[in-house]
Amino acid sequence: MKLKIDGMTCEHCVAAVREALTDVDGVVQVTDVSLADGTAEIEGNPDSDVLLAAVEAEGYTASVAQ
Repeated sequence: MKLKIDGMTCEHCVAAVREALTDVDGVVQVTDVSLADGTAEIEGNPDSDVLLAAVEAEGYTASVAQ
């Protein structure tokens, strides 16, 4: 699954998003969080609403990338 994340401005942001996503039930691995692209890629079968809520709880805006 790929997410579009708005609001990341530094590597600290990347680390915060990676940690938040890793903690979501159903996430097997966070394979990539790209500051340049504003995306995150996740392996597993997590609930997309829970993923988005985890990112938004860190202060970023997220949506499922098409």
